[in-house]
Amino acid sequence: MFHGTLAPVVSPQSLGWKGIVLVALLFALAIWVFVYKAAPKMPDFAVYHQAAWRAAHAEPLYRASDGHYQFKYLPAFAVLAIPLGMLESATAELLWFTLSVAMLVALVALAIRIPPERRRSLRWLSVVTVVAFAKFYAHELVLGQVNLLFALLAAGLLLAMRHGREALAGALVTAAIVVKPYAVLFMPWLVARRRVPSILAACVGFAAVLLLPAAIYGWEGNITLHRDWWRTVTETTAPNLGVYDNASLAAMFYRWFGPGTLATTTAYGVAALLLGLTGIVFLARRGVVFPEGLEGAMLLTLMPLLSPQGWDYVFLIATPAIVYLANYYDLLPQPMRALTIAAVVTIAFSLFDLMGRTAYYAFMRWSFISLCFIVVLAALTALRARKIA
Repeated sequence: MFHGTLAPVVSPQSLGWKGIVLVALLFALAIWVFVYKAAPKMPDFAVYHQAAWRAAHAEPLYRASDGHYQFKYLPAFAVLAIPLGMLESATAELLWFTLSVAMLVALVALAIRIPPERRRSLRWLSVVTVVAFAKFYAHELVLGQVNLLFALLAAGLLLAMRHGREALAGALVTAAIVVKPYAVLFMPWLVARRRVPSILAACVGFAAVLLLPAAIYGWEGNITLHRDWWRTVTETTAPNLGVYDNASLAAMFYRWFGPGTLATTTAYGVAALLLGLTGIVFLARRGVVFPEGLEGAMLLTLMPLLSPQGWDYVFLIATPAIVYLANYYDLLPQPMRALTIAAVVTIAFSLFDLMGRTAYYAFMRWSFISLCFIVVLAALTALRARKIA
């Protein structure tokens, strides 16, 4: 248990020799993945690297000519990534891959310390979490994505809240918004908590994020960039709804019902229900020790479902949710416990190589992965209903 600080999160004493061996093996595996899998690919990282170079030279960031690999993040992301963009491509890729592996280790180390009551060993929580999300972590590394960074920031803000460091929590919310704009979902939650330091830090930070590109592009150029960002995000959504690994609610109902009003209305309706459920969970926080941990886990699980471009591997940001379920699963009602275990096992082992092409594409086509995470949300709700977390 930690008191008043976020560090140290990992030390030789806390890991033990088996943990040290496990970390060493993880890094060895990561090196193999980079050499034989990631290095020839990392297409998403190439997008960030190019955007950073463009920002350094005050060039337009959002270009339809980039096709599927258009830059879709806030302009501030590209500006802050300029140091990485100045490196030669191969060097930058190796550096980012190494940092991503380190962030994966740090994410698990932080996430398993979020629940206020530890009912299972750190080793148990780590193993369950890594097994459940191994395919998402591996996909993230191969693509060179930034979801591990986002998840690490989110885990950090939850621990900051746990230790009363509200200004730090607000600053981490701002950082998370830069990495993934849908972190703006944290903002109403901060307001509902009514902790002035975190609200103030997040608002000031968000204003700085919006103003930052003006230092390079000027005021008018900054406004143009944000308009181009919004246009890019909205205009590139529809073509991605039919892609099999889009796990959002919008994509799920698009594939179920086809394009049209029924799919759109149903997606909005279910999204409203899930947001309403999260609101009910928040209202039931009285008497719960550190209610923010579970609430944050729910918001993180919701984000890939609500974002129209929520790819399946983005669910790795729900790492704290899996930690909560691994820690408290025996306290769930029996039917919910069985359903939750089935959902987590399905998430872990729904692998292309294991299922085969036909079964796997059918599985993804019918959005079973999204349904599994709706079960995760239901299980977290059940924990709050019992005042467990």
